[in-house]
Amino acid sequence: MIAHLRGRILDKHPNRIVVDVNGVGYDVAVPLSTFYGLGEPGAEIALRVHTHVREDALLLYGFATALEQELFERLIGISGIGPKVALAVLSGIEPLELVRAIERGDLARLTAIPGVGKKTSERIVLELKDRLPRAQVMAGVTGGAAPELPAVRDDVLSALMNLGYHRPLAEKAVDAAIKTTPDGGFERMLKQALRELAR
Repeated sequence: MIAHLRGRILDKHPNRIVVDVNGVGYDVAVPLSTFYGLGEPGAEIALRVHTHVREDALLLYGFATALEQELFERLIGISGIGPKVALAVLSGIEPLELVRAIERGDLARLTAIPGVGKKTSERIVLELKDRLPRAQVMAGVTGGAAPELPAVRDDVLSALMNLGYHRPLAEKAVDAAIKTTPDGGFERMLKQALRELAR
């Protein structure tokens, strides 16, 4: 089973990339949450991989974070949810937001995901509510910084300091931005941090 791939991006489309590993191209399906964090073709890449074996195919699903992969594997463990639907779920909602929606039993948020109906949403909540990754749930419930936020936090902090803000002030603004937009990427968080500094 392939569990990890490191190489260069050969080809890139939403939901699908080709990774060149020493001259061998691997076709990997990815959720949009992973896709948007990737560089351009030619860029170095490292992905966690779930290998899905069917009678007629061997399919690879790639993820940027352990949380994405864990949620994908929990989703495909639910009766009636295959890899395509699991990928659609992760493409339609940020991983931490998904954890919180399941925790709260927020069916409206889940059914808002394209390709996910009411019955599927109910099944996801019913089957995963008590089987969510614990550390992620605690981060979601307490509103603390998510485990995958430190890298984004450091990048935003560095950007603010490069703009001339003093570290203590910049740290305060970044922490406030994380509370406001916990699921935001670098750009959204930087904008929010700058808003905090402008107050």
